[in-house]
Amino acid sequence: MVLLVLYAYGIYLIEPFRIHRERLAASDIGGSAYSYGLAPKADQYDDAVIQVYAARTWGAKKVLAVHTWIATKGKGADHYQVSQIIGWALNRNGTALFSEAGIPDKSWYGNEPTLLLDLRGRDAELVVDKVEEAIAKYPYADTYTVWPGPNSNTFIAWLGLEVPELGLDLPSTAIGKDWRPWKETFGWSASGSGVQASVYGLLGLTAGFQEGVEVNVLGLSLELDLFDLALELPAVGRVGTAPVDVDLVFSSSESEATGR
Repeated sequence: MVLLVLYAYGIYLIEPFRIHRERLAASDIGGSAYSYGLAPKADQYDDAVIQVYAARTWGAKKVLAVHTWIATKGKGADHYQVSQIIGWALNRNGTALFSEAGIPDKSWYGNEPTLLLDLRGRDAELVVDKVEEAIAKYPYADTYTVWPGPNSNTFIAWLGLEVPELGLDLPSTAIGKDWRPWKETFGWSASGSGVQASVYGLLGLTAGFQEGVEVNVLGLSLELDLFDLALELPAVGRVGTAPVDVDLVFSSSESEATGR
């Protein structure tokens, strides 16, 4: 079992260097142009929207980890702004932060997205400006480390810290979410509902209303979500109730599209 974990980590660390950057168009980073119907159509929905997604990352890394990103739309806007950290973009653009108008709920390297957070209407309107301001001032945009971070999941967790109104709870498979600089070893959890002690994301403990109780060793997290009756396992992810009721999301999106 230990050898399997070490092998998986070896692939996780080495495989990013195999990517063919020149084959990735900046307008279609990592995904297709297909929407999974988890987000209301921007040109048909006037209210504000904030959504956070996760999808298994590409290649062998997906055995262990997901990639996360955030989509925002202000009230009256006719498009979504999709923001995420892309490691290879750092060398090409001088920043790993990639933010552009796009499809919020498309796949990531062929892997289906999972909706982690869905705020709409007044709830989203109250914090969307704060979220977009936080995105613009992300302090680690000029650095990227696959493991233990800062990486794409560190970015989303940091947004949760900056905007605790989101109540963000990232999955155990979001490796890098627990990365913290040494001077911030102790602090609030990403959801804003609890506390965390984490040594560079390599060893940590989190306890909060949203997260439950979580132990992190070498970036692998085990979480017992007491209030949602769910278990988060390393590599496997969430077992139990989903973070967002997708059936309700589909129903809501269909109603908005038809004007009902």
